[in-house]
Amino acid sequence: MKVPRAPIVKARGLQVPARGKPQASMKAWSISNGSLEALKWVSLVLMTGDHVNKYLLHEASPALYALGRMAVPLFGFVLMVHLARPGALQAGIHLRIMQRLAIFALLATPAFIHLVGGWPLNILATLFLATLIVWLLERGGRVHRCAALVAFLFGGAMVEFWWPALLCCLGAWAFLHSPSAFRLLLWALATASLAVINGNFAALAALPLIWGASQVDIPMPRKRWVFYAFYPAHLTLIALVQQLI
Repeated sequence: MKVPRAPIVKARGLQVPARGKPQASMKAWSISNGSLEALKWVSLVLMTGDHVNKYLLHEASPALYALGRMAVPLFGFVLMVHLARPGALQAGIHLRIMQRLAIFALLATPAFIHLVGGWPLNILATLFLATLIVWLLERGGRVHRCAALVAFLFGGAMVEFWWPALLCCLGAWAFLHSPSAFRLLLWALATASLAVINGNFAALAALPLIWGASQVDIPMPRKRWVFYAFYPAHLTLIALVQQLI
């Protein structure tokens, strides 16, 4: 759906379009670039601990498993912040991100197949699909909306964490675009839907963590390529160690 121009609410490191009726809106969760980068590193640590626990420790640690459930909503939020920035569509941000995600998803595929199997596709493919859906919705028009629905319905069956992960990402995007109590509730419900896969509601702990990050300004420089390169690198290392033990 093509969104009309709207006034911008300026925030630390993030600008969110203020749309909708004033009484239905709420203050955006503004977050600095440094705090956003910190969330990314927290996500990487939680994901790594979860993978070590699953593939090397045979899920011996319930704590590492529970903490790892926050990785998907955290990664989704960080991604959606970049997609929700004003002018992102016109600047080609979506297409550049999809290109990077596709490349590194392919690089991670051999190790992922060794550890998990050929289906579903890895989490970078999930984030690629979420970005594609947002790109289609941002472009607007009936054809693009239908294409977004098809991508969600059929693509969701092929990626890691399936439709709940896509809903979690799209919920964050919708809230960032037009903050309201209702959209915050939808985002929380979408995040809670990961319990169908996770077996618990630990993913919801990501939301207060994100809110907490919005309350501080952490001076951390951005390392754009670390996230992309880290994913296939750590999976490959885990696969090699698994072969040796």
